[in-house]
Amino acid sequence: MQELKNKIIETAKLLWDKGLVTGFNGNISARVDAETILITATGTCLGYLKSTDIVTLSLKTGEVIGEGKSSSERFMHTEVYKNFPDIKAVVHTHPTCTNGYFLSNEVLEPKTFEAKFYLGNVKSVPQSTPSVTAMEPVIKELKVTNIVALRNHGVVAMGKDLFYAFVLIQELEEQTKVELVNVHYQQMNKETLTRGHVPENVSPSTLPSDAGLNTKAPQGNNLTQSKKYKLFSKDQIEEIVRLVNNDAQMQELGSKTAMNMDLAVCLQETGDVYSFKFENGRITNTGKDAEAEFLITANESIWRAVFNREIDPFVATTQKKMSLRGDFARISKWYAPCSRIFQLWTNVPVE
Repeated sequence: MQELKNKIIETAKLLWDKGLVTGFNGNISARVDAETILITATGTCLGYLKSTDIVTLSLKTGEVIGEGKSSSERFMHTEVYKNFPDIKAVVHTHPTCTNGYFLSNEVLEPKTFEAKFYLGNVKSVPQSTPSVTAMEPVIKELKVTNIVALRNHGVVAMGKDLFYAFVLIQELEEQTKVELVNVHYQQMNKETLTRGHVPENVSPSTLPSDAGLNTKAPQGNNLTQSKKYKLFSKDQIEEIVRLVNNDAQMQELGSKTAMNMDLAVCLQETGDVYSFKFENGRITNTGKDAEAEFLITANESIWRAVFNREIDPFVATTQKKMSLRGDFARISKWYAPCSRIFQLWTNVPVE
């Protein structure tokens, strides 16, 4: 247990050194076993944490085992572990730029490739108390991503270990800084245009657009899709093929990148596999080939989130909510057409 305490101390110092915590804010926990966690005590400074500042907590009762007084956020930590049995670490901090960004915005949509892979869109959950007391909306967001912002409060990240949770928080803080700098330069360009100077042409984005997709949010009880499909039914597979092969943007991206590969998807609960053979971006054959070059596996709830536009498959893969068998570096060269495919998938929502 001392080794795990040392890792908590190391993570706390890292957060402090990177400016992701200040004063007495922030708390960290790590799973010991199915019934117990270690968590930082109340009133501790993460930059100067000691072993005696870390207490043992029962997940069942929420009470401290032994001496000490746990963090006031123990409810948030214990609820995460109860809802996600595979999670080993939870980190909660109050990063400056992240807090500032979410005071004015509900969602962060990363602009850089790495953040698109590892963060995806980060949503915020409203907070009305100094400590998190309403965990239902937080848990709901954590089911599709491993990090969520707590508006007027901070951020919470979970992961397979402490360093992974730290990196998510660091990456989110970095992306809010990128967003701030980006807004600054956009304003500079507007001022330049106002003075009558036309800047040099900027290369257009190579990322796929949402052209042709129904991306509007539901209004009231009206559905944005006229039909929903049974997950991985014959009708859904056929509609996926039709959409992909009739989408001009997909065909252009597939041809430009010579997208020739076999991609299969697997439903974890049943082991059922559905495969697609791509030739220059067109699906030329479907089947049930479990030996396809790339195999994406996930449970039913994650697949439903994918088809209902709640989570990006790339993000779900990097955050280990989906597993990918195959060379990630190789499939990355087809990032643009794959992204378009995932966009098209959202036009075949599931029941």
